[in-house]
Amino acid sequence: MERQLTVEIVNTAVDLLAGRALYWPEGKLLCVADAHFGKAAAFRALGQPVPSGTTAANLERLDALLKAREVQHLVFLGDFLHARSSLTSVLEHAITVWRGHYPGLECTLVRGNHDKRAGDPPKSMRIDVVDEPYLVGPFALAHHLKPHPTHHVIAGHIHPVFELRGNAHQRLRLPCFVVSEGMTLVPSFGEFTGGYEIDPEEGDRVFVADGEALWEV
Repeated sequence: MERQLTVEIVNTAVDLLAGRALYWPEGKLLCVADAHFGKAAAFRALGQPVPSGTTAANLERLDALLKAREVQHLVFLGDFLHARSSLTSVLEHAITVWRGHYPGLECTLVRGNHDKRAGDPPKSMRIDVVDEPYLVGPFALAHHLKPHPTHHVIAGHIHPVFELRGNAHQRLRLPCFVVSEGMTLVPSFGEFTGGYEIDPEEGDRVFVADGEALWEV
């Protein structure tokens, strides 16, 4: 099993990463979908006993991805913040400090459905914000998986997972990428985000990722 697998999309090589991100080497572009920063904090504000530390975990994983390859442009494929109540002073400080570690890195957020409710990130985070689709090279970077007439769509939104089955008592649901004609679906990057079990169609290629390894099923 690999930590990354290279697939060819519209005549260019793209790396699918075990860390639940997609990297386009030619464009030095890293894409992550559905970070949902502050989701746990939003639930705790509602009195739900959910884990803390998810923001730090997400940022550490982003650090690992950025340090392992040459990245000039980081694109968040929607749902950067989970809710308006997610933007606490602690979260804003943590992401602003993290952003300061990468002064030369271009960051762009393609607005998703949660972003429209949560609002754009503060200017201190230095993240450009655009509506979907965001055209970069041969790709239409988006939050929602909708066909594009001229570009290959790379999107998230549904937090795709695939169920691996052994016997009747052995089942495992893992985040996955789905590569199909004209579109690629990227798994949720954030911790504590859940998942939607996909039902692949004929011709779809499915790659499951557990954070440490990646393989095609």
